Amino acid sequence: MKIVVLDGDTLNPGDLSWHALSELGEFACFPRTASEDIVARAKDAEVVLTNKTPLNADTLAQLPALKYIGVLATGTNVVDLAAAKAQGIVVTNVPAYGPDAVAQMVFAHILHHTQAVAAHHQAVVDGQWVNCKDFCFTLMPLQSLKGKTLGLIGYGDIGQQVGEIALAFGMKVLVHTRTVRLDLPQGVMWAERDTVLKESDIISLHCPLSPETAQFINQQTLALIKPKALLINTARGGLIDEAALAAALTQGKLFAGVDVLSTEPPSADNPLLHVPNISISPHNAWATKEARQNLLNIAIANLTAYLAGERVNWVNS
Repeated sequence: MKIVVLDGDTLNPGDLSWHALSELGEFACFPRTASEDIVARAKDAEVVLTNKTPLNADTLAQLPALKYIGVLATGTNVVDLAAAKAQGIVVTNVPAYGPDAVAQMVFAHILHHTQAVAAHHQAVVDGQWVNCKDFCFTLMPLQSLKGKTLGLIGYGDIGQQVGEIALAFGMKVLVHTRTVRLDLPQGVMWAERDTVLKESDIISLHCPLSPETAQFINQQTLALIKPKALLINTARGGLIDEAALAAALTQGKLFAGVDVLSTEPPSADNPLLHVPNISISPHNAWATKEARQNLLNIAIANLTAYLAGERVNWVNS
């Protein structure tokens, strides 16, 4: 069996081991693969693993030996699932491999804004503490999370972990999901979406991107958000109308922390790259070493189950 990883560097830049996969067959791993090189590299492969390298219908038609695609992520939009099914190719994904890692990044962005560690570090390095007349100084008001309200749009594995951390900080937690939730932990309440937007000091997005949720953070919904509130997005960039958010940030209406943008890598003229009051991480909330190892373990388990005739994490059955 020939196994090909098309873009291994995203998952494993060198600090993990591919050994368990290589034991399953003839193994080749490429750091990244351009679209025009996919067919040549995956020729005769029965198994292809991909993170973000797209496998569309035209490409799949040129890979007659292919029987299995393992997506090294949760989202499967990089694969034409209908074409794969028509060609008899099994597609699997890796769900819930690192909710703790993403939840941790949510609070990294929150604390970046409430504690201003980076700004104060730079001020110290620049000599402001050395030359300070007092024993300490602050560049801006610091904020306590205790007593603040965190609003969660979406309450899956990641949203739940974010809520647990918020409760540990002494925060109040509001949740909006498509259907009313009554089975929530103590200290967590379900609310209508507009109520969450209006009443939360911090809003964190954890819903999937769909036609119903695309750009639901827009000029109209931004107008509902409290002045000086903080908006966090570690879900999908398409949830936000970036031009509308950029305008609100420039006007000082709110703050934002995002790990995702509408196009990745972003174009140089993405409006969020050139405005104040925002922190941006390059879609790496998921990428702690522990989460990546868990992802790899699940991907190997998916393939091992397939080889044993079992259906585990199939997404096009």
